[in-house]
Amino acid sequence: MSNTTTHNSTKRHVRNIAVTGVLSGLAFVLQLIELPVPFIMPGFIKFDFSDLPALLGSFSIGPVYGILIELIKNLLHLAVSSSGGIGELSNFILGAVFVAIAGIIYNLKKTKKRAVIASFAGSIGMAAVSIPSNIFIVYPVYYKFMDKAAILKAYQAIIPSMKSVEQSIVCFNMPFTFVKGMIDVLITFLIYKRLSPILHGKD
Repeated sequence: MSNTTTHNSTKRHVRNIAVTGVLSGLAFVLQLIELPVPFIMPGFIKFDFSDLPALLGSFSIGPVYGILIELIKNLLHLAVSSSGGIGELSNFILGAVFVAIAGIIYNLKKTKKRAVIASFAGSIGMAAVSIPSNIFIVYPVYYKFMDKAAILKAYQAIIPSMKSVEQSIVCFNMPFTFVKGMIDVLITFLIYKRLSPILHGKD
């Protein structure tokens, strides 16, 4: 390997680390801005745009960096969290699945059509994983702080026909997670072309 190739590889690696740091910081800030979605989801579930920087990173510098951004932002968020870490764990699991699937598919062939396919696949994958993640990991921890019946009542206040928390997760959380992903995708499509030269170091 020539010195020039080594230099370029090192320079690219350093830039990727720098981009990861900046996007992680932005993701952390966005995670602090939680928006309630009344009449659609119970009050303990909020919407945020914190997966957006990770998706940008996954598309521009690779899925490993996208996952790393998800990890860093949630580690930072632990310092201000009141969820005992379970909210951050859930956010990381779903976000990592989202950006990993989208990033892997897109980086195989970087075309606009492939980006659309990758985005849908990432959102669908995240929504699908939200079911076992919530049922077997997240909500069992929530039950230690909030009675399961009370959680079910929060869902029933929106749709009285809900019979169980598990049914509510499928009917509420899964489509909410998919829509959340697609909103991040839409914003990414609107801004990615302008940001791409900077993220790739071609500014």
